[in-house]
Amino acid sequence: MFSVGYSQTGLGRRIALNLIRLLGRRPLGLGYAVTLADLALAPVTASSTARSGATVYPVVRQIPELYGSRPNDPSARRIGAYLLYTAFAASTVTSSLFMTGMAPNVLAVSLAAKVAGVSISWTEWFVGFAPIGILLLAILPAALYKLFPPEIKTAPEAPAWAREQLREMGPLSRREATLVVLVLAALALWIGGGRFIDPTMAAMTIVAAMVVLRVVTWAHVTGNAEAWNVLIWFAAVVALAGGLAETGFVQWMADTIAPALSGLGGYATIVSLVGAFFFIHYFFASITAHTATLYAIFLAVAVQTGAASPKAWAMMLGYSLGLMSILTSYASGQNPIYYGSGYITRRHFWVLGFVLGVAFFAVYMAIILPWLNWLGI
Repeated sequence: MFSVGYSQTGLGRRIALNLIRLLGRRPLGLGYAVTLADLALAPVTASSTARSGATVYPVVRQIPELYGSRPNDPSARRIGAYLLYTAFAASTVTSSLFMTGMAPNVLAVSLAAKVAGVSISWTEWFVGFAPIGILLLAILPAALYKLFPPEIKTAPEAPAWAREQLREMGPLSRREATLVVLVLAALALWIGGGRFIDPTMAAMTIVAAMVVLRVVTWAHVTGNAEAWNVLIWFAAVVALAGGLAETGFVQWMADTIAPALSGLGGYATIVSLVGAFFFIHYFFASITAHTATLYAIFLAVAVQTGAASPKAWAMMLGYSLGLMSILTSYASGQNPIYYGSGYITRRHFWVLGFVLGVAFFAVYMAIILPWLNWLGI
């Protein structure tokens, strides 16, 4: 519903345009602008498809043609390919940075509670991934500028275009200002209000306030088929996972598989299990399906090895969900949108996906275990 609010009020578009106005004189600056736009929306948009595909993408898609960079054409490499792939790649990192950055993260936390009996708060999730997420977001636009460089090196038209678009939008509307307040209230309740109000109740209260204050209408709530679909399926998956755990099936799977890892050292076991969970996503076209199918089983096996605490295992597997979206053109909901833009070829999507997938995984494995150990998790 926050995604609907960003779209209906124009706040998401305003945030993206202001970043382009401030940082968009060069392609590299535009790369950081679209990255920051996604970062600004990620904490309260628990759908990478809605955030990146439906909010950031429509704005970014308008920029390349200002420079004669067109889809399905050799001119795509002038600036469009770099800019759109950077926006897409950034969404995969922000999806892991916040528990509420992608719906499967919330599902993973629910499954962890059912299978391993561990509780992970919004703040714990963010702090646990912050060093990795901030590092990747800081270097990603510059790295792609070298790996997948645009042909043009200056972009003076973009800030002027953004200023004109903002002039047409006018000043911040009452609905936009109300949404800003509600977003900040939601974040405050999720981060610091856990002792006083359940996070789900906080979310429901904020959504109710959005309707009462006319940020969105009741028709937007009842007509959001994607949100209701997610709610119903997630409820079924969590209930199923609980049933499998209670009947002993998950434990039986763990007891069967864990002995095969007994000869490995602790760190090798972690890299092997998280790596298998990460790269097996080449065979999935949905992060939600991946989470629902494999997360509980991998977590049970991981806990059985004793190489890390149950909570650390739950977080290490959970953080990889957003990052694995980088692998293919079908790995997550926003991927087909960027691939279908005509700016990024199939070959580039697969090659860059593999290169960045390996790089993301290497950085992640190098940092996550020492950091969680330092946090005492």
